[in-house]
Amino acid sequence: MKIYHNPRCSKSRQTLQLIKDNNQDVEVIEYLNDIPTKEELTDLLTKLNLNAADILRKGEPAFKENYKGKTLSNDEWIEAMIAHPKLIERPIVVKGNKAVLGRPPENVLELF
Repeated sequence: MKIYHNPRCSKSRQTLQLIKDNNQDVEVIEYLNDIPTKEELTDLLTKLNLNAADILRKGEPAFKENYKGKTLSNDEWIEAMIAHPKLIERPIVVKGNKAVLGRPPENVLELF
């Protein structure tokens, strides 16, 4: 199991704690420091069964300043998330070929 984690985010911390409380082995990826590649983000989106626009944090300053009101392709949104990783919704938890957003944290229970 992997969690794309931001330790400053309360939902991300709650999701990680829920994983640990359920005795699951987890690899923590602090995605703001270890930015996912285009291939990794594409794979995550496939496992989430979502498009890039579905996991954008539209309240972030980087979104408002650079992308608000713009219509981009899936690949262009992925490139935007690589350039501004704070745009990636968090946390994302992956187990095998399935992934969930940890909003709410209880979503992770589907993976156990």
